[in-house]
Amino acid sequence: MVRTPPQAIPLHPMSRRIDIELTSALDDGAWTCRAAGAKQPKGTLDGSILPDGSKVGDEIKVEVEQHMDGLTILSVVQGRQKSDKGDTIELLPAEREFQPVVETRAKRERGERRGGEGRGGRRPRRDRGDGDDRRGDGERRGGRGDGERRGGGGGGGRNRRGPSFTPPPEVPQRPKPKRLRPGKAHRSEVLAELPEEQRPIAELALQGMPAVRQRLREENERAEKDGRAPMPEASVLKLAEELLPRLRVAEWLDRAEAAQRQMDELDLRDLRSVVAAANDPMVARDDSAKALIEEMRAALVTKQEQELQLWFGDVDAALAVGRVVRALRLSSQPPKAGVVFPTDIAQRLVDSTNASLAPMDSPDRWIAMLEAAAFSPIRSQIRPARKPDTVNDDLLATVKRLAPALPQVAEMFEIEVDPKAPMPKPLRPGPNRKGKKAAAKRPDQSADRAAKPKRAAAPKEQPTDEPASAPAEAETPE
Repeated sequence: MVRTPPQAIPLHPMSRRIDIELTSALDDGAWTCRAAGAKQPKGTLDGSILPDGSKVGDEIKVEVEQHMDGLTILSVVQGRQKSDKGDTIELLPAEREFQPVVETRAKRERGERRGGEGRGGRRPRRDRGDGDDRRGDGERRGGRGDGERRGGGGGGGRNRRGPSFTPPPEVPQRPKPKRLRPGKAHRSEVLAELPEEQRPIAELALQGMPAVRQRLREENERAEKDGRAPMPEASVLKLAEELLPRLRVAEWLDRAEAAQRQMDELDLRDLRSVVAAANDPMVARDDSAKALIEEMRAALVTKQEQELQLWFGDVDAALAVGRVVRALRLSSQPPKAGVVFPTDIAQRLVDSTNASLAPMDSPDRWIAMLEAAAFSPIRSQIRPARKPDTVNDDLLATVKRLAPALPQVAEMFEIEVDPKAPMPKPLRPGPNRKGKKAAAKRPDQSADRAAKPKRAAAPKEQPTDEPASAPAEAETPE
């Protein structure tokens, strides 16, 4: 038997369709192109296959073959032609007059069941064949007679299976303030006055001089690799420094004028940032911005006073409807740091908090109350009557974590407070899902982590709209 040597099977490249962008036209009639929206792959094509009126930057669909040395353009794929026939529906006039139909449903009498049965009627039983085998209604219900009802007596209503709980009413929420949306009128005016070659440098200068130096370094390294002359670093940096004051003033004027228009609904944080940016020497020395700077500072004082009164009203409204956790969280987020908490509201908040930490409440309720009270300005006056009747590991972990802020509560749980322990921070809402997924991927480290103390979970008590960031401190009245 003679074996024939294996023969090579020729492989022909398969064509495919892609979108390309025309980059330049050559003198010999050919065009250079690249894949649309990307730098690679690149290639050339014969200009005779292009449609009339083609120009640099056009994107067309072509059929290509991919080779080791680049693309080979086979043909241009014509797009699908739109049909002249439109998909329209012709509305014809009705031959007869429209008669409206009115539906009236009959009202069901009180106590009437479906099928025409009254409250005292019974549904017909199914025929089981032998009447002697039928059991009475009392036997099917475990020996209860017809006249015996759950709960005793002759009451005919449905009995509740658990204790009733009426949650406190919701507190009316004020509309959230709007964030600042500055325009670009002054910035565009300054850029329009500059020559075309200076505008990229001016836009970089708005990001700061380090951004200009970084881009200049990258462009010079790229020019050195391509064999081009590098840009003069000293001249570019000097030009950016000369343009920067005008650009900073124009940018601040855009933000300040936008704050003027949105003053009634503007977020206090954005107004503070505008006033803080006015302390920049480049802005403060400009004559065109001095009047607007004074107006912004006066508006900030008025806005802070308004927000302060609204803050007092929110805390008072939460206490009025019995939402103590919400009132504690609101008290830890004053609109201005260092503001004195009113004495009357502080005393009501202390009394409500101590009364809410009842011994018969669940550990989850205690955790939610302590997490909110630890960052309130009245935390030093929180003194529950005694420990809760039920104490679990999560509650002990919470008290231990909050011990530097609530030492009197930690003493009640017989937990020693380290004098050098740092003040705790508020927990972020929601479970740490990323941590759980990472732990599931590394089961070999679960034994080591089990020995470390667990971080207390965030309380599941009455979610609020306030952020969980570190609150500003408010002074507690003596």
